[in-house]
Amino acid sequence: MPKPYTPNDAWSRKAAKEGFRARSVYKLMELDERFHLLKPGQTVLDLAAAPGSWLQYASKRIGPKGLAIGFDLKPIAPIADNVRTFEQDITQPEKIDSLLEAEHLPAIGLVLSDIAPSTSGIRDVDQWRSIELNQAVLAIAERWLTSGGFCVLKVFRGADFDGFLREVKAQWKDVRIATPRASRDRSKEVYLVMKKL
Repeated sequence: MPKPYTPNDAWSRKAAKEGFRARSVYKLMELDERFHLLKPGQTVLDLAAAPGSWLQYASKRIGPKGLAIGFDLKPIAPIADNVRTFEQDITQPEKIDSLLEAEHLPAIGLVLSDIAPSTSGIRDVDQWRSIELNQAVLAIAERWLTSGGFCVLKVFRGADFDGFLREVKAQWKDVRIATPRASRDRSKEVYLVMKKL
């Protein structure tokens, strides 16, 4: 049986102590350690980036010659000189494309997304919304990620997960499933880590 939700758990306290905006940063740290995702000088795209803890971590890992770009429906408070953020719905791809084209970016080597739907409490509905949002992320990654670059997605497991995973494996290579230690025990989330063909 899953443990009850604890809003101020040890990961949250650790994040506050270390100056990170959310506990989710430790999920990215673990994924980065395992899959070697972030590199100095890299250009990174973070979709659904608020409040910005993944951007905080990416900023440090890519260094001053790298660039991290974040999109979210909510505003993201400034982070560092090598981070740019935009208040934009990622399910409107033409607007994302327009903003990215205006940036005249170097090749994007990593697309990150810790996206989650506003939960309804109805498991199947929430899981399907998670997949819909991730399909929007993948559409952006297909257009902007350089060949051989990595994409990281958070997906809720459920009735539609296996079908979504088959679709992903047909279009991407080296698709891995990971559950970081910082994921809540009660959560159905997993992360997909994959390479663009």
